Amino acid sequence: MSTHVNASGAVERRAFVSQLIAAAPDALVISGLGSPSYDVFAAGDRDHNFYLWGAMGGAAAMGLGLALAQPARSVVVITGDGEQLMGVGTLGTIGAKQPKNLTIVVLDNGHFGETGMQRSHTSLGTDLVAVARGFGIKDAFSVRETDQASEVAERVKARRGVAFAQVFILPDEPARALPPRDGVHVKNRFRAALDLPTF
Repeated sequence: MSTHVNASGAVERRAFVSQLIAAAPDALVISGLGSPSYDVFAAGDRDHNFYLWGAMGGAAAMGLGLALAQPARSVVVITGDGEQLMGVGTLGTIGAKQPKNLTIVVLDNGHFGETGMQRSHTSLGTDLVAVARGFGIKDAFSVRETDQASEVAERVKARRGVAFAQVFILPDEPARALPPRDGVHVKNRFRAALDLPTF
């Protein structure tokens, strides 16, 4: 297995997401709007994927609700630095509730990729690992090599507590892989995969 890493210590986002999902195939995945949803879809469409097309700042909150509602299932939120910064207060609630089955993965390129690649707070001094720890998420760490996806996956599968991974990715824009845009379809497919009624 090769390690995708450049001189600055940033990983290739698509390779990382693909390895993570492949290593934790039973996880329920919530993807933040924009590129993280494209990355998750590019790794292979699954009934257990819930793609957020909007609701900026809502991915971690949705992951928390899902983790609390489905305590026997592993839940992974895959989102970007800009989206997580907008919903940063949710980390406080996650730290207070401490669901054992929730992993937050922030793909951090230091830019707001959906609005023109302006620099985000993480390239201007904000340390998301320190922020997460400040909110009470003890297992918060940074990732700088693609092969660390297996380490993150082990936390996902173990369900021993909240984990927060800040994954430093290259500031590039891979070709878009667009998931389904039909929100009702995505919702009903996801609910059916959980043996819940659809409507």
